[in-house]
Amino acid sequence: MTEQNTLWAKRSKDVFIGTYARYPAAMVKGEGCKLIDADGREYLDCLAGIAVCGLGHCHPAVTKAICEQAKELVHVSNLYYTLPQTELAELLTKNSFADQIFLANSGAEANEAAIKLARICAGPERYGIISLAGSFHGRTLATVAATGQPKLHEGFEPMPEGFSHAPFGNLNVLEAMITDQTCAILCEPLQGEGGVRPLDIEYLKGVEALCKKHNLLLIFDEIQTGIGRTGTFFAYEQLGVVPDIMTVAKALGNGLPIGAMLTTKEIAASFVPGTHGSTFGGNPVTAAAAVATLKVILEDGFLADVKEKGDYLQAGLKELAVRFPDLASGARGMGLIQGLVLTEKGVEHGADLVNSLFDKAVLINFAGNAVLRFLPPLIITKAEIDQLLAALKDVLAECAI
Repeated sequence: MTEQNTLWAKRSKDVFIGTYARYPAAMVKGEGCKLIDADGREYLDCLAGIAVCGLGHCHPAVTKAICEQAKELVHVSNLYYTLPQTELAELLTKNSFADQIFLANSGAEANEAAIKLARICAGPERYGIISLAGSFHGRTLATVAATGQPKLHEGFEPMPEGFSHAPFGNLNVLEAMITDQTCAILCEPLQGEGGVRPLDIEYLKGVEALCKKHNLLLIFDEIQTGIGRTGTFFAYEQLGVVPDIMTVAKALGNGLPIGAMLTTKEIAASFVPGTHGSTFGGNPVTAAAAVATLKVILEDGFLADVKEKGDYLQAGLKELAVRFPDLASGARGMGLIQGLVLTEKGVEHGADLVNSLFDKAVLINFAGNAVLRFLPPLIITKAEIDQLLAALKDVLAECAI
């Protein structure tokens, strides 16, 4: 760690609560798929703020929208309408199954809204929500309770009641868990934090059928998979399954904090004035950034390009798995959320592989204690993917020695 990074690290450690194990770099500038630290070192960002900067850093259209809106109106309460909010809601509903949306500040808050809506819609006797083992739905108490990772519950017990977790991909066990108190099933079409694990299409169709059979709401958490990440605007479009409620965030504002819950008008009717709210949700500046983001992603050919580059990345990862079978067993994912699946030996070196890539100025992370996860900006080029794969080949070769 060099002089300026050392200085920033020391200052930061003194004032921040240690909830993150941070890397020894202070990022000061970004452009496209590149980040630059305080010492001028350039990195290839294949994490994109954990699937947030879908259009890369400082995209001109988004930056322009932020600056122009900031000159006009930065904040007004949700007692009033604003043009950016309305434009955003129209874009989201026009390009999804939904009729209406609720705007929040984050994915966790969008999931909180979905949980509350499912419960109030079902009535006081039906409050149970079943999610899946390995899932991740947020860091609030309710969304931690919905998250199917016991390690994230530790120290915060007792968890809020009404949440249970079905084994990943087992439809029979899931149905057996449904009771008279169950109101909804919550799942990610592809588990991101859980290890880039896509849910089988037939399984998801089975979940949809169970919801219809037992009069449950189907909630899709597309916080990581939505807004073009998988090669379609939303992942559910590829699955032949339509949720009743869906949550999005992360890439929605291309870096500004915003989330949304989408649903039908019939279900949304259970929320009336006073049942839910958000002081900052749909802030004019963040909403303007989201509008600019969506307009770029919805341009002709953009999503097809994401799909093509996702296939290209996955093919490269599969080739590396063949070349280094002791460390990797394959690749999985959708679009530009991809994971290199590690063997037992590879898992032992997972964190080291990520650190070695950091040393080579390539940013990724280790997810679900199972995969190296790649979440590059959707604008990444094939040349940059080749740069990533070359660096990954080198660190795998070093580890295999």
